[in-house]
Amino acid sequence: MSADGAATPLSVLDYLQRQVSGRLRPEDSTWLRYPTPVSGLLGIRVIDAGERSATLSMDVTPAVHGNQQGTVHGGTIAELADAAIGTAHSTVIGEGESFATIELTVRFLRPVWQTTLTAVASAASAGRTISHYRCEIRDDDDRPVAVADSSIITLRGDAADRSGPRARS
Repeated sequence: MSADGAATPLSVLDYLQRQVSGRLRPEDSTWLRYPTPVSGLLGIRVIDAGERSATLSMDVTPAVHGNQQGTVHGGTIAELADAAIGTAHSTVIGEGESFATIELTVRFLRPVWQTTLTAVASAASAGRTISHYRCEIRDDDDRPVAVADSSIITLRGDAADRSGPRARS
């Protein structure tokens, strides 16, 4: 608790680990949004979180996530990879910092129909400003579906301001 009686925000890693273990209390908070709106919309779940690592899962079906061929759309798989990588990086983001994906490359290895996808992301290289991540996505038969590589930039100071829309110059 802070001096004014308000709950002190948890680190992102502590928050996610409490969430995964079922120990998250209603008064617990952190400075980033969890779950993210897009993860809530798509049903993406955090399964595990460690420092610079995260495992997320998502149930997919062509009826909801499908493309014109009747398989799960690659953009859905790319979003799961980006969410896992972002969650992994968020575990080292401090209050007053933010981050953004600056590159995401996805290699699709097989088509996907109805399954539970699991994405495991971890840092390949951790820098002060730029970090690189690798994410492997597997289906519920543990077959590889896709591999993603990403570069993330950590923002600080004015560049990290999340208070509202930026004025256009």
